[in-house]
Amino acid sequence: MTATTAPSREDIVRRAAEVVPTIAKHAAWADDNRRLHEDTIDAIVGAGLLKLRVAHRYGGYQANMRTVVDTITEVGRGDGSAAWTTAVWTICSWLVGLFPDEAQDEVFATPDARVCGLLSPGGAGTPVDGGLLVSGQWAFNTGASQSDWNSLVVVAPGPDGEMWPVMTLVPTKELQIVDDWHTVGLRGTASVTTAVRDLYVPQHRILPLAPVLQEQYASQLNADVPIFRVPMLLTAATTTAGTALGLVKAARDAFFERLPGRKITYTSYDSQRAAPLTHLQVAEAALKIDEAEFHVYRAADLLDDKGVSGEAWSVVERAQVRADLGRAVQLAKEATDIYRNASGASSIYQHVPIQRIARDMEALSLHAILHPNTNYELYGRILCGLEPNTFYI
Repeated sequence: MTATTAPSREDIVRRAAEVVPTIAKHAAWADDNRRLHEDTIDAIVGAGLLKLRVAHRYGGYQANMRTVVDTITEVGRGDGSAAWTTAVWTICSWLVGLFPDEAQDEVFATPDARVCGLLSPGGAGTPVDGGLLVSGQWAFNTGASQSDWNSLVVVAPGPDGEMWPVMTLVPTKELQIVDDWHTVGLRGTASVTTAVRDLYVPQHRILPLAPVLQEQYASQLNADVPIFRVPMLLTAATTTAGTALGLVKAARDAFFERLPGRKITYTSYDSQRAAPLTHLQVAEAALKIDEAEFHVYRAADLLDDKGVSGEAWSVVERAQVRADLGRAVQLAKEATDIYRNASGASSIYQHVPIQRIARDMEALSLHAILHPNTNYELYGRILCGLEPNTFYI
């Protein structure tokens, strides 16, 4: 274990920006092969991006959420799948920081350990001496085949005998990889199904989920570190929202790269750039990007501020973050659609990036913790004085 002086936010984001060309170079390959190219992973690791949410004592940066969002956004300008996978590795590295310190020592004994995982139960745990025997299968397990560790949620008996979800940490080499990731978007994330039968998980790699959802974490050494004093679900959701910002900026870049010399077929416009329609389209898209950034940054800043102050979270604040992220995704998707619709019929060719970007944005917008309608409904319930209809808040 080696503590480090963390680089500044500007340095971290600059490092991410510097590897965007490498990531973009392999984006089409990742889409075709349904996993990230090794050069992409090497670039992400080499830039230090897997250290974002790792504790200082393991050489990590303990970066705040605003830095995380800006970093994931940069990666997303190169490839949405790379951004989503980096976001998952970032979230799960942070999740490890909630476990008992013994588990953290085990995981981060490997520098730049890649930890993936998911939050929904997919299996069961049977108590045995010193831990659990875990069996089950978990779909949508982003980056599992390219990760070292996996955080999996199972249902297991609590001290009172009642069944409760618990988080477990397991080496991915112990899991069966089911190659079923055949999708139309975020194809490079390799979000395959994993399965296991009767895998022993020791007690120090088990964390009950109910206390976690109330910010009651097991780590003693991270207890007073601001980034580890905030809600788990809101941390995860805000991290992934950086992918939406990256994708919409990639869509903007792709559109303007093709704009010079393009005409509007079957019209008198020899230059699309001269058409008033184009002016209206790009202005509306630009404003939607600005608005999306506002909502993501408001969520990130609230997490950062409350992590530092240690103030308790109200239910309204929790729901507002979910609503902010849903709104940001909706706006980012709308802006992406504007650029896609303005790109003409030639944009449907596979070698034109905007079609892949739009597919990735569509897939992202359907994710349960980012889905606009789901998040709006939750916020509206709270504003109407009703109780939340979910524990994931």
